[in-house]
Amino acid sequence: MTRAHQRYRWPLYRPPSEADSLILPVTIGCSHNRCHFCSMYRDRRFRALPAVEVSAAIREARASLGSEARRVFLADGDAFCLSTRRLRLILEELGASYPTLQRVSSYANARDVLRKSEAELRALRALKLKLLYLGLESGDAETLSRIEKGATVEEMVEAVRRAQAAGIATSVMVLIGLAGPTRSLEHARASAAALDRMEPTYTALLTYTPTPGSPLGEAVGRGEQALLSPEQSLLEIRALLAGLHCRTHFSCNHASNYLPLRGRLPSAGPELLALLDAALEGKLPLKPELLRGL
Repeated sequence: MTRAHQRYRWPLYRPPSEADSLILPVTIGCSHNRCHFCSMYRDRRFRALPAVEVSAAIREARASLGSEARRVFLADGDAFCLSTRRLRLILEELGASYPTLQRVSSYANARDVLRKSEAELRALRALKLKLLYLGLESGDAETLSRIEKGATVEEMVEAVRRAQAAGIATSVMVLIGLAGPTRSLEHARASAAALDRMEPTYTALLTYTPTPGSPLGEAVGRGEQALLSPEQSLLEIRALLAGLHCRTHFSCNHASNYLPLRGRLPSAGPELLALLDAALEGKLPLKPELLRGL
């Protein structure tokens, strides 16, 4: 069960793999907060929490939850936007407070990674910041521009490569269906090409799901963009997977997806493609709409 500090502003947003982590708020909201597909932080104005407040949260979490935390996730949307000095102070205090600490992680915006030097990234890695989550969303420049991602494909590729060169693992997300039916294959193939250049530690595919309060969700509601059918979604995933050749831990098992897939690429590629083909031929059942979610 996720252990969120009491200062966290709910609802709680964190990657699925951080389910057992202590969620520590160091920022509120998202510094970009303009991505058309996202409504997670629309209800909160972005701000960095004062250092004294973060220190108090660390002390309170230890007092109420004990000192056995092994993983900590820095919230909210892109805590990595904090300066290296601020992040070092937080990481040092976490290390002193939790002797069993193994990993600290955070969402990250590509431009925030690029603002930090190689020496700064290595210093943060030495203090157990071991994983960054970045949303590529799409490798298709036209789609990225339309959704106001706030970073180019080139910037995101460079950010992932620089983080990993400093020893920080990365988990990169792509949104299936984000480009709609009209640019589905362009989105899939360009995303595969970008991922191949990144070679992220982890690659995660989620299926785009409209959310209230997001510009893209409202456009879907007005009929201005169509959603992919289950078959179109599988074909998009197949096109992406067929073009993906890098070494990465691949997962497509999020609650939003119609067909759970997982494997170590490139070795698992043929098996995963065979599962997709079986599903497209109706030989494997897809997740019912009732069971899909965010």
